Amino acid sequence: MTAVEIVGWAAAFVGTVLGLPQVVRLARTQNVEGLSLPFWQLILALNIAWTSHGIILVKANLIVPNVFGLASTLAILVMMARELGRPLGRVFLPGVLIAAAMIAVDLVLGTAAYGMVAMWPALIANAGQTLELVRSPRVTGVSPVFLIGGVLNQALWLGWGLLVPDVGTQIAATSTLAITGINLLWWALRKLGLRSFGVPTRDEVRAHLRARRAELQERRAEARARR
Repeated sequence: MTAVEIVGWAAAFVGTVLGLPQVVRLARTQNVEGLSLPFWQLILALNIAWTSHGIILVKANLIVPNVFGLASTLAILVMMARELGRPLGRVFLPGVLIAAAMIAVDLVLGTAAYGMVAMWPALIANAGQTLELVRSPRVTGVSPVFLIGGVLNQALWLGWGLLVPDVGTQIAATSTLAITGINLLWWALRKLGLRSFGVPTRDEVRAHLRARRAELQERRAEARARR
């Protein structure tokens, strides 16, 4: 197996399992504090568009992780829509439309143009997640394993893009690696005691209240079970 194949499949493996820690955490806690809905809507677009890009390049290590990633993203969006009281159609539609535009660029203008376009949804998505980490009252809904995996995943994709070489992957991975690193650092600072900045949104307040009610109900159930 060549170095290109090793790095490519390592990136594919990390990408395949990347969303699972966040799915598990959200399913277990039903807590969306610190999570950004626009982030996951844009991740949906990226999953669809990069699956298409992998098909165009005939690269299974691009197709496989994004197909599995799409499954995780859909599960997360369904749970977030439920917790935030949003219709599923409105939650899914932005990601699908953005993906369609990205695929059109890839087919018409080629891989370099696609890379320039693909980096923007990734940057905006992660910037949105950064904003949530900065302003959310708590960040307990965010999985640290997901954040660490995101940094590792982009580092591997950058290495693969340099070895292939694929300019589109190089451009997108470099920019995304920088901001995923910022998100991991900021999450660590919040857990170390850094206070939030800004006023929480209405959705965040609702999510916080739901999480508190669920936590109280769980404690009451545990107390009854001990009696």
